[in-house]
Amino acid sequence: MQQPQREVTNMSRRLIYPLYQLGNPQLQIFRPTFSMTLVRPGKPQPPDTVQFRISMEMTKFDVRNYLEKIYNVPVAAVRTRIQYCTNKKRNHLNQRVKRPDYKVAYVRLGQQQTFQFPDIYPEKEKQHEEGSVEAMQEKFVEDEQQRQKPDPRRGGVTEWFGL
Repeated sequence: MQQPQREVTNMSRRLIYPLYQLGNPQLQIFRPTFSMTLVRPGKPQPPDTVQFRISMEMTKFDVRNYLEKIYNVPVAAVRTRIQYCTNKKRNHLNQRVKRPDYKVAYVRLGQQQTFQFPDIYPEKEKQHEEGSVEAMQEKFVEDEQQRQKPDPRRGGVTEWFGL
């Protein structure tokens, strides 16, 4: 026997969920139907502001509920804007190509929380050598010796003998 269906509006989308009946032994978990992508901002933002790329159907309230209910992140304010993309590019058939538009959400965190992007690629420590003439000459001699060494892959054939 099938359960009757009913329509429920969840986070700005129309979804169909099975009708809940009291004493129903099933565990029901409702997951959101869209996702948010954390984006590194192009312009400097305050430390308590985080930028997301979201679905066009999401609203400010959906973003707030998404972060508070799923990730337990306190949200103070949400601002959204729509980024319209250009259609100036052309493909190999000389037809205009337009990238899809997207929505950007700026979320201000609550309770004096800050967000810092992790430094995945730390810059190598620059070793500032003394600019002495002796050090530069020694480095030049080492480079020249390395360049003059015969290539072991050539099997003893001299450089002037080209293949």
